[in-house]
Amino acid sequence: MKPDTIHQKIETASHVIGKTWPLYAFVTSNPLTGYENEPFKEATLRAEQLAGGHLLPEVSVFRNAWEKGEIDQQELKALFKKNGVAFSPEESLLQMEATHAEYLNSSHEVDRLLIKWLVAFMDEGLAEWSMPNKEKGFYKAWKSLVRYDKEFRLKPLVALPDESSDFLKELLEEFSEDDQLKLFEHHLAALPGWTGYIKYRAETNSEWQKKFSITLEDYLAVRLCIASQLNFDLLPAQPIAQKKNEKRELQYAWLKAWELTWQKRMSKDLDTLLKTSQETPASNQEAQAPDAQLVFCIDTRSELIRRHIESQGNYETFGYAGFFGIAMDYTNLSNGITKKSCPPILASAYKVSEQPKSEHQQEAKTYHQRQKKEKFTHYFLKRMKHMLPSAFGYVEGSGFFYGILLFLRTIVPGKLYNPRRTENRSFERHFNPQLHAVNETSSSDEIRLEERTAIVKSAFDLMGWKTFSPIVLFVGHGSHSANNPFGSSLDCGACAASPGRHNARMLAKLANQPDVREALKASGIHIPSTTFFVGAEHNTTTDEILLFDAERPETHKAQLANLKARLHQAQASATSERLGKSENSIKAAHIKTNDWSETRPEWGLAKNAGFIVGPRALSKSINLKGNCFLHSYDWEMDPEGQALEGIMQGPMVVTQWINNHYYFSSVDNDNYGGGSKITHNVTGRFGVMQGNGGDLKRGLPLQSVNETDQKAYHQPLRLSVYIQAPLERINGILKKNANLKSLLDNEWIYLLIIDPKDSNQIKRYEQNLTWKASSTAVKELADL
Repeated sequence: MKPDTIHQKIETASHVIGKTWPLYAFVTSNPLTGYENEPFKEATLRAEQLAGGHLLPEVSVFRNAWEKGEIDQQELKALFKKNGVAFSPEESLLQMEATHAEYLNSSHEVDRLLIKWLVAFMDEGLAEWSMPNKEKGFYKAWKSLVRYDKEFRLKPLVALPDESSDFLKELLEEFSEDDQLKLFEHHLAALPGWTGYIKYRAETNSEWQKKFSITLEDYLAVRLCIASQLNFDLLPAQPIAQKKNEKRELQYAWLKAWELTWQKRMSKDLDTLLKTSQETPASNQEAQAPDAQLVFCIDTRSELIRRHIESQGNYETFGYAGFFGIAMDYTNLSNGITKKSCPPILASAYKVSEQPKSEHQQEAKTYHQRQKKEKFTHYFLKRMKHMLPSAFGYVEGSGFFYGILLFLRTIVPGKLYNPRRTENRSFERHFNPQLHAVNETSSSDEIRLEERTAIVKSAFDLMGWKTFSPIVLFVGHGSHSANNPFGSSLDCGACAASPGRHNARMLAKLANQPDVREALKASGIHIPSTTFFVGAEHNTTTDEILLFDAERPETHKAQLANLKARLHQAQASATSERLGKSENSIKAAHIKTNDWSETRPEWGLAKNAGFIVGPRALSKSINLKGNCFLHSYDWEMDPEGQALEGIMQGPMVVTQWINNHYYFSSVDNDNYGGGSKITHNVTGRFGVMQGNGGDLKRGLPLQSVNETDQKAYHQPLRLSVYIQAPLERINGILKKNANLKSLLDNEWIYLLIIDPKDSNQIKRYEQNLTWKASSTAVKELADL
């Protein structure tokens, strides 16, 4: 068998695992992304049979939703009738409770021995002593050292081939073509967290991968060698797929009834609002030009702060993917690390670095000197802690001081959190972001005018922008919390788990450039000379909005001061609603963000269930309770449908990943989530294990989706997307994009449209480009 054939088989088999993202860039993604070409119900069953776990909600979750009235009895009974279920809802709950299956890991010893080597090889700077021979690659490094492993004891007469492909070639001769693929699938799925991270490193070709290569081929060669030496059955008998599993059929009916009930209620709210707006005379709808406009990420956490800002005055808010249309890599000035700052599905076209402002050269010099001191201090303390001669004396001597700090952070965490001090020390005051092509090595900002203009124009086109107020904020978002290995999962998903502040600052700078504004006029976009664009960041833990307005013109000084005061008031009311505190809610948020023992600094995107694409007027009067992503879109300003196609191919796909990541982390947190934070063990700086071993955790921690160990917080519902656009436009896009149609046909996502050419009637996608008017569902709910 040729090496290329082995590579192809491994590539085909690897669809059973998704990518595991590192802690420093923890992007939420669908762990079953390789199954998206199969119906959701069948795909989850296949994944259960291969890797174990339970991928439909358990009966306790349904019972709780049923008791809260979140599942409509009419929807449930209709689904029972359709599927030939004779039970009543209460009887079906009892029937599901009576069935319970346990997944037993038959290869625990193989896993344990292999994980030991994976931890040693894949370490990214946490270990003080590095594994020898890592530069040779995983298989060769393991081969050179395995004979010294007293736990494993490689048989004396075994001579391992020099290449992993040669070992696999010899091994596979004993298996048929079909069994070879099943063999690879079985062993890749045995540790999906670790193999998912190997897949991530190989596909992204990260800096650590360039230095110390590890591939799925290397992994399989080492694993299969260990298994064969321990006389494990390399290909256990595959479970026979059950075409009819009564418990799963009931679970799926309950899940779908829950989702249809959610849609029914959302459709009723939207339908009521649409009818009210149609009945309102046009003269009453005309409003004064907004004092300021604010563009937020489509993130569900933006919905809360947008409502509270709009209530503070004549402010208009928009929703746009938080990378603000700039496919870029960003080099952070504070640590020199370059990270992707755009959706993972996009290739970065630009790189952004920080350059000192001409009038702030001295401040920039002072900042660099401070950074050098802080880096040296960190390095010195780390060396003192890890070097053998000083380790004991340093720990004993410094324990008193660290103990005092830990005591203060436990008793008065809010006192130690000073956002103003952090802002004053930030480099954004003295530096400007500079845009370069990815292959450009010079420090000059020489991106062509056409490219800069296209970036700004694309943003305005996608949002359906018509007029401009004197102040326009582009508000990225980031989360700030202490002692949180999963902190990046709370940052901007559209920025590959980086804060969106850098993209926001970059877009504001481009939109302020006179030559860009002049070029936009040719496209019919006229930005008044009195309009000033400002980059900003929404801290989702405290709901503070920080403005990067160091270059504000004097003409806007008073307006910006007034806006900041209103944003502070919005922060107070938003934190009050979110934390359930009528007094001192901002202080409570500060305590949460700086408390090292806080397992839930914020809820992230928990309870996400919907995605609304349309003008803000579509949902402005509805309290969506942070359940919906919101993307601005005006169908009348997009006659060719290009902007909508971009939204469906980009943000809609990304929100489906986020939704499924939360779904699977909720229904089976042990196997598809992150486990409890209380017993997390940070591994190699890139991931966590539960306790001192096991698979690398690939999903969200238990505390991100549960109120308590037993009580769920997130509702495991598949995403329901609402788009206001003509039916024929949506059908045209689906015909052109088979991947989108497949997601809908296979029920990984729901699509409902608000058809403006048919009296804004809401229609739900069924199968194969067929639609069903949801007016009946709206009427049924109104009659309840």
